[in-house]
Amino acid sequence: MTTATPFASPRQHEVQCISPGGLHRVAYTEWGDPANPRVLLCVHGLTRTGRDFDRVAAAFADTYRVVCPDVVGRGLSSWLADPNYYAVPQYVSDMITLIARLNVQSVDWFGTSMGGLIGMALAGVPDSPIRRMLINDVGPHVEPAALSRIGDYLGKPAQFETLQQGIDYAALLAASFGPLTPDEWREINTPLLHERDGAWQLRYDPRIAQAFAAVTPEMTALGEAALWRSLAVAEGPVLVVRGELSDLLSRETVEKMIAQGRAVSSVEIPGVGHAPAFLAEDQIAIARRFFIGETSDAS
Repeated sequence: MTTATPFASPRQHEVQCISPGGLHRVAYTEWGDPANPRVLLCVHGLTRTGRDFDRVAAAFADTYRVVCPDVVGRGLSSWLADPNYYAVPQYVSDMITLIARLNVQSVDWFGTSMGGLIGMALAGVPDSPIRRMLINDVGPHVEPAALSRIGDYLGKPAQFETLQQGIDYAALLAASFGPLTPDEWREINTPLLHERDGAWQLRYDPRIAQAFAAVTPEMTALGEAALWRSLAVAEGPVLVVRGELSDLLSRETVEKMIAQGRAVSSVEIPGVGHAPAFLAEDQIAIARRFFIGETSDAS
């Protein structure tokens, strides 16, 4: 299989999922041969979308059917009726429904930040469908300074007169992704925005901030303990990628992940904070070595 036509272009789909508050839609972008049983599921960060992975998907579509969901409340997915369910357990439930829709027994997982937390939680479930997992700049323990930084902007009202103003705002929030070019910021930030009532707005439910702010220290401790247990029982290989300047994932946490996991390794990307964008060829080559055992032709 190659990325030649007819499977080189992304295809947009959706799947119906359920929460205690009712039904909702999860949109996803699919690349590669839809009949390929080898699936790479790419799950994005807190306020991002699956289109962050367009370059990764294009680089892997020769080997995988690549599926990049917009987690509920983001992108083209619908918003939850009850914002209290914007949390990892609901996201795991949605991903299980999505995997069932894909009609495969196992998937490889590429999770950035929140997407890594969802992956760790699912990897710890008995008979988990996750075969191999790359966790991009997150771990069971999240540094409090990063949580404070995220809380400062999450859910704040933001409207823009032009698309470019919205792109620049999103780039400011994600500056630690790395030294991206204006074209790269436009590439990954345009899907975050839509025009409504004459103004450009971000495509995520601002009520996500309610669930984020409602997390108590006790809930954080319980969640962290659950993720450590999940990582400890995850059977497949795990690669932890850390941005050298990350304020969210410490080197100490990475070392503990390696010690407690069954088959955990790590790599650190210099000059980048939270979280490496995986737009650069050398970063994509890291993922390709882990998932396929080779580098891309371009690297």
